[in-house]
Amino acid sequence: MIIGHIGARAGSKGVPGKNFRMLHGKHLIDWSLGQLLDSDRVDHVVVSSDSPEIYEHGLKRGCLDIGLRPAHLATDTAAKWGVWQHALGEVEKQIGPADAFLDLDCTSPLRLPKDIDAGLDLFEAEQPDMVMSCCVSGKNPYFNMLETDDDGALQVSKPLPHGVVARQQAPMVYDHVGLVYVVKPSYLRTASRLFEGHVIPLIVPNERGLDVDSFFDWEVIDFLMGKQIAEGLRD
Repeated sequence: MIIGHIGARAGSKGVPGKNFRMLHGKHLIDWSLGQLLDSDRVDHVVVSSDSPEIYEHGLKRGCLDIGLRPAHLATDTAAKWGVWQHALGEVEKQIGPADAFLDLDCTSPLRLPKDIDAGLDLFEAEQPDMVMSCCVSGKNPYFNMLETDDDGALQVSKPLPHGVVARQQAPMVYDHVGLVYVVKPSYLRTASRLFEGHVIPLIVPNERGLDVDSFFDWEVIDFLMGKQIAEGLRD
């Protein structure tokens, strides 16, 4: 039993109303919601939102009715983990225990269905507490990410004893991106945060790992989404 979940608050400081903003003829949320509803591996889909408009939109598309998100989970500082725990609890009241909780960030609309399948396949094969989508980071704290010291001088964020003079010498680091999360329900019920257990990466291409945090991000994603559509990668 796989539960598909989309979290979509009404508010956003970077791009106001972004989750229901139109992108290539669809509300932003629908690029992700449609992937869950179309997947033959997902048994039930739910939208968690504090927006009556977004929530009703999800119900009309066939999502389970769990009610609007509680106020304490609707702030811009509310942790994703608490939102997931609330949604899992409300869904399991209706359908019984789940085998996997699959979350897609609606602000990462460039994912393709094969990314979802890859996350579910990795979860089934490795049986971790969670699979989290990641991209190889373009910056590295061992090499070219910097901080200032007490004197205001620049220093490498995570210096190594032997020093790093080329990117290839630095340990691999990843960007956490919101394409796919697959979570073991027993872990979600009992843990207090994302990284408390055994969390493993699903490496996805950087060109699909972009997230909408600003109008600049929106313009880049708009362009890349147009390329995906022109190449026949999505409807």
